[in-house]
Amino acid sequence: MFQRVVKELLSGLTVAIVALPLAIAFGITATGTPEGALVGLYGAIFAGFFAALFGGTPAQVTGPTGPITVVATGVIAAHGLDAAFVAFVMAGGFQVLFGLCRLGSLIRYIPHPVVSGFMGGIALIIILGELDQVRRAFLVVAGTIVLMLVAARLVKAVPASLIALLVVTPFLRVADSALTDVRLGPLTLSSGIDYIGRIPESLPSIAVPDLGGSTVLTLVLPALSIALLGSIDSLLTSVVMDNITGRRHRSNKELIGQGIGNAVSGLFGGLASAGATVRSVVNVRSGGRTAWSAAAHSVILLALVAGLGAVVQYIPLAVLSGILMLTAFGMFDWESLRKVHVAPWGDVVVMFATMIITVVVDLTVAVAVGMALALVFHAMKTRRRRASVIRTGEDAFRIEGPMSFLSVDRVFTSLREGRPAPSKRSGLSGRPHLSSLSLSLKDVDYVDMSGAKALLTFIDHSHRSGVAMDIKDVPAHVEVRLVALANDDQRARFTAAVRNRSDETVH
Repeated sequence: MFQRVVKELLSGLTVAIVALPLAIAFGITATGTPEGALVGLYGAIFAGFFAALFGGTPAQVTGPTGPITVVATGVIAAHGLDAAFVAFVMAGGFQVLFGLCRLGSLIRYIPHPVVSGFMGGIALIIILGELDQVRRAFLVVAGTIVLMLVAARLVKAVPASLIALLVVTPFLRVADSALTDVRLGPLTLSSGIDYIGRIPESLPSIAVPDLGGSTVLTLVLPALSIALLGSIDSLLTSVVMDNITGRRHRSNKELIGQGIGNAVSGLFGGLASAGATVRSVVNVRSGGRTAWSAAAHSVILLALVAGLGAVVQYIPLAVLSGILMLTAFGMFDWESLRKVHVAPWGDVVVMFATMIITVVVDLTVAVAVGMALALVFHAMKTRRRRASVIRTGEDAFRIEGPMSFLSVDRVFTSLREGRPAPSKRSGLSGRPHLSSLSLSLKDVDYVDMSGAKALLTFIDHSHRSGVAMDIKDVPAHVEVRLVALANDDQRARFTAAVRNRSDETVH
C-alpha cells in the first residue's frame, strides 16, 4: 500500500513538471497579459484537483487545453476577464447537468474522422495564433522547438518543455541584446525578445464579480459552448485513457467531475479546463493509476505558485510560443492523415470539412456539421443503421451489419462483457472468463474508419490480456480496409488472428 501511494505521488510530481509550462502558456494566450500565467495555473490547480476527486476516469489529469483556451480567448476578448470567470462557473454547472442527464454516453457516437478533424482544426488555430511571436522572434521559437525535439529523444526522465525553459531562459538573460534586429537580407530573424514580466505572488481566494442580470444572460451561450467543448475534449481523453489502460471510464461521472472542477476554478480565478491527453498519458506511463496522482499534481502546483512570481517574470514569450506550437503539432492525428489515400472517401471528406470549419467558422458548428456529414455518408453506404452481436457458441460470436461509428462502442462492449480475460492482468473486463474468442465477420457489409479503429484496438487489448483470437469469414473488402488502416503491429496481430484456430495463441 505504501509503495502504491509513493508511486502515485511521484507520478503526480512528474505530471506537475509537465503541466507547469503548459498552464502558464495557455493562461497567457487566453488572457493576452502576463497575469494570465496565474489564471492558467489556477485552472490546473483547482479544475485539476476537483475533476480528479469527482471524475470517472482514474488517473486522468485535467488542466488548460488547446480547445478550451481557444474558446476562452474569445470569451475574455468579448466580455472581459471577470465576466469570463462567471462563464467558467456557468459552464461547470452545465457540465454537471450534462452528467446528471446522462449525456456523456453520447460520446460513443462521435465518429473518429470528426475527432481527427476537430483536433487538427484546434491545432491550426493555436499555430496561427502564435505567428506574431514567430515573426518577432523566429530564432528563439525555432531554437526552442529544435531543443525540445532533441531533448525528447535524448532525455526521457525530464519533460522536453521543462528542459527548454531551463536552458533557453537563462541563455536569453545573457544574449537577448544580441537578438535585437537580427536580419538575413530582407528577412527579420529576430526583432527583440519579450518576457512575461512579474506576476502577483499570492495564494488564490474566492472572488465573485458583481455582474448584472443582463450581463449574465449574455454569458449563457459562451458558457454553453465552453461546457460542450470541454465535455467533448475531456471524454475524448477518457477514450484515449481507455485504449491505454484497457479500463472503461464512466462518462457521466466524468462530466460531473469536470463540471465541479470548472465551477471551482472559475470561483478562484482559474481558466476553464478539460481532460488533458498528453498530461494524462504521462501520468499513466509514470505509474499513476488512480485519482490520487492527478490530484497530487494539482497540490504540487499550488505549492509552487506562492514563489513563482520572481522566476516566471524572466520566461521569454517566444519560448512559450515554441512549446505551444510543438504541442499543437502533436495534436494532429498524423496516423489518420497518413492513411487518407486508403481511408473511405466519405471519412476523408468528414475529417477535412470538420478541420476547415473549426478554423474558419466555429468549433461547435464544426462538430455538428461533421456529425451530419458522417450520417449522410453512412446512409449512402448501407441501409442498416446498426450492427448487432450474436453469440454462436461458448466463446464464439458473429457480428451482423455495418461496423460504423453508430454501433462499434456497443458491439465491442458486448464482446468485452461476454468474455473477461483469464487472469488479473486483464484489461478488458473485471469478470473471470474464457481465454479464447472466435469472431465471425461474415455478415459485416461495411466498415468505416471508426469501426476499423475499434476492431484493431480490440485485437490489441485481447493480445495484451492473453486472449487468443480467431477471426473468421472476413469479407474481402473488409479485410482490405482493415489491413490498409492498421499500423504495422496491428496488421501483424490482425493477420495472425485471421489465420488462427481456436487452439492457437496470438503472438
